[in-house]
Amino acid sequence: MTDQHNVTPATDWWRDAVIYQVYPRSFADGNGDGMGDLAGIRSRLPYLRDLGVDAVWLSPFYASPQADGGYDVADYRAIDPMFGTLADAEAVIADAHDLGLRIIVDIVPNHCSDQHEWFRRAVAEGPGSVARERFHFRKGRGDNGELPPNDWESIFGGPAWTRLPDGEWYLHLFAPEQPDFNWEHPAVQDEFRSILRFWLDLGVDGFRVDVAHGLVKAAGLPDTGHGEQLKLLGHHVLPFFDQDGVHDVYRSWRTVLDEYEGDRIAVAEAWTPTAERTALYLRPDELHQAFNFHYLNTGWDAPDLRAVIDESLDAMRPVGAPATWVLSNHDVVRHRTRLGGSLDRARAAALLMLALPGSAYIYQGEELGLPEVTDLPDDVRQDPSFFRANGQDGLRDGCRVPLPWSGELPPYGFGDTGTWLPQPADWARLTVQAQTGDPDSTLELYRTALDLRRRHPGLGAGNTVEWLDAPDGVLAFRRPGGLVCTVNTTQAAVTLPEPPGRVLLSSRHLSAPSPLSTSSPLSTSSPLSTSRHQLNTAGDCVVAADTTVWWEE
Repeated sequence: MTDQHNVTPATDWWRDAVIYQVYPRSFADGNGDGMGDLAGIRSRLPYLRDLGVDAVWLSPFYASPQADGGYDVADYRAIDPMFGTLADAEAVIADAHDLGLRIIVDIVPNHCSDQHEWFRRAVAEGPGSVARERFHFRKGRGDNGELPPNDWESIFGGPAWTRLPDGEWYLHLFAPEQPDFNWEHPAVQDEFRSILRFWLDLGVDGFRVDVAHGLVKAAGLPDTGHGEQLKLLGHHVLPFFDQDGVHDVYRSWRTVLDEYEGDRIAVAEAWTPTAERTALYLRPDELHQAFNFHYLNTGWDAPDLRAVIDESLDAMRPVGAPATWVLSNHDVVRHRTRLGGSLDRARAAALLMLALPGSAYIYQGEELGLPEVTDLPDDVRQDPSFFRANGQDGLRDGCRVPLPWSGELPPYGFGDTGTWLPQPADWARLTVQAQTGDPDSTLELYRTALDLRRRHPGLGAGNTVEWLDAPDGVLAFRRPGGLVCTVNTTQAAVTLPEPPGRVLLSSRHLSAPSPLSTSSPLSTSSPLSTSRHQLNTAGDCVVAADTTVWWEE
């Protein structure tokens, strides 16, 4: 096997890593066709290095009919021509390593495209064929098999079954173009171990496992109303999600990952009913990380945030895994909009996330303060959930609008022409170019925060927080190395009777009614290390609404 790693070796680098998600079609356009691609990603890798992240996660770029943004994979070892070639992918990996960045790629094991060779063969060979055993084909219910085999519904809305002309139905938990694999079949297990090795041999540092909780289905594919089969630890569990059999799959995968040098990892997209269930995916012989959706789904409320932080850390500690923290991704409304639309609140949420122990994920564009685009015309929508009744709300397109890089008008330096989804006309002030060098910009806030996180021993490290007394609506906790984080989640300014120490970084301006060493307001973005930025520790400090402050005792 080959090892192309030029990044600095580090044991367990992933435990406190900041990982940046790139959605390839919306990150950067290298050939001017309005669609992001691998050449565009490669050209912007220095930007990600300068931002200060440790690794880059690439959403799917595999050969695909693009029925679901590339999550319908036709060939797991080939690059879709819209993104480039396999040589382009190898160049991205090599350049990233030269810049000190690690690369994580998506793997989509729950389902493939209906254009995948295996599924096409299964359709062609008909009922009873060996090829159909690799998927979930069933006879229908009703007098003539006209009803779906069970009552399962697609995540995108409508039945989770589609009937073929030969009368049999096949299972797809997502779009009809995405048939689910049968993970009871040895050939499926062998194939994915081979796919892992293919990409590991090319030098990738790990995998983000799509729908990691969905691979194994309950025996007999029971209706969702079968009571006892749907109860687990007192929580309602669907018979197609979070089944215990998935853990055998990931134990097998871990043996493959451990064959390779360089701490290769796997990250689970696992939607589970509790943090304790998520932790089961992270036992020492399984995966390394799992996305913390319990945290992502928590509102801007101090007691709720404290509870989910404690629950997350408590659940991860027994299995020795780091907690992860995430605010946005390609499947959810951007957190600026989801938390109420305030840029101040989005900035405060980012500093809170980056102060917590464990690993943090940044979704492309959140470092620019991008809001969700909620007014896309129906005729430009591409999310399959938008076109199916009773499914997701169809707003996934709104978080996937291409990034603004420079200029006053669309396409804002994304490429030479237009963009596959239209950009808002008022994004000129949000471009990378406009924000670079502006000490009050969100981009410079992220750059400073990530630089401090890399250098300060109290940021990201460990697996505990020490909660401190604080006014109602305020979170305050201490991290190793004498770092204190305070978060005002209220809609009014709060006076701290005694500032915890010297301000390292604040998401908004601070002020003080009692004497300061200077009368000037504190900077929002630059590291506050000089004496003119220090608060008099004997005086009060007023922390504005929706503000997070990092202090050094």
